[in-house]
Amino acid sequence: MIITIRSQANSEERAQLMTLLCRITGSQSQIASVIMDEREVIALNVDAQAHTLITQQSAVESVLPIKTAYQLVSRALKAKPSSVVVGNAHECTPVVIGNGVPVIMAGPCAVENRQQLLSTAHAVHKAGANILRGGAFKPRTSPYQFQGLGIEGLHLLAEARQQTGLPVITEVMEPDMVEVVAQHADILQIGTRNMQNFPLLLAAGHHRQKRPVLLKRGIAATIDEWLLAAEYVVAAGNPHVILCERGIRSYDPQTRNVLDLSCVPLLHELTHLPVIVDPSHATGRRELVPAMSRASIAAGANGLIIEVHPDPDSALCDGRQSITPEQLRKIVQESRILAHMMGEQEAAVYVA
Repeated sequence: MIITIRSQANSEERAQLMTLLCRITGSQSQIASVIMDEREVIALNVDAQAHTLITQQSAVESVLPIKTAYQLVSRALKAKPSSVVVGNAHECTPVVIGNGVPVIMAGPCAVENRQQLLSTAHAVHKAGANILRGGAFKPRTSPYQFQGLGIEGLHLLAEARQQTGLPVITEVMEPDMVEVVAQHADILQIGTRNMQNFPLLLAAGHHRQKRPVLLKRGIAATIDEWLLAAEYVVAAGNPHVILCERGIRSYDPQTRNVLDLSCVPLLHELTHLPVIVDPSHATGRRELVPAMSRASIAAGANGLIIEVHPDPDSALCDGRQSITPEQLRKIVQESRILAHMMGEQEAAVYVA
């Protein structure tokens, strides 16, 4: 159920409600509320008797039963799509994800050095992308592969933002690093390997800055598991979550993963959260990225996250799937044309 708290409720009424909820759930820890559409709400699973007790509380405005296991991210709670504002905390151009215009996040898989990052950042900006991506901390399958520059990489990303005006997205891998990464980044990326790292999900929900979180689908995760992972972040207090389809595990070695584009329109039915697609990790082959980018926008994705490198063949990380800035420019143009055409078609159907 979703409990909506009255905006006029005083501190005593709120304290009484929280005491009751702790008693019902058997939890002595603080039950977190989250602000959604300017409403303060709490999500719980309780029985019918507890439902009656809760509705009698003076601090409660309404109680809405939700049938799905994920509640705060469900369309049953919020019928209209959510949008996420990125970059309003730093000196850069704010970007809105989920307002009908596809947002393109682009940049190197890994921050290798200052020259590589800054040259790529300026090229990405010139190509028309909206957000700069770059890995300061890189989870790699082999312990002998390049792991990123760490804190130095965060500083370089902040410098690139200052020079280009582009908001920055980078991955966070550990709960204890969430606050540090949030000081430098505009979006916290939680990668496929960490989709069900529950301490990390909770830390991304609790952290003070409330930076938006890009949550990538686990390599073999179901839709429900993915949405429940998003629920962890939102229930912990951070409603600014973006879902990212990046391909699921396959047995065919020709592509790195299988890009499940059917999940994009399905997610728009199940959740109000924005959905973007990563065609780079999904295919593992740069020649497939443009076509899959077009297909992702046609499927209804709110944006793309793409790996770009000035010299992909010399990249220290995922060069095979990285495209050039010139290829990115074409993808940006095609994405906006497609989105515009689709918007006109939807408007025509609505008028008819």
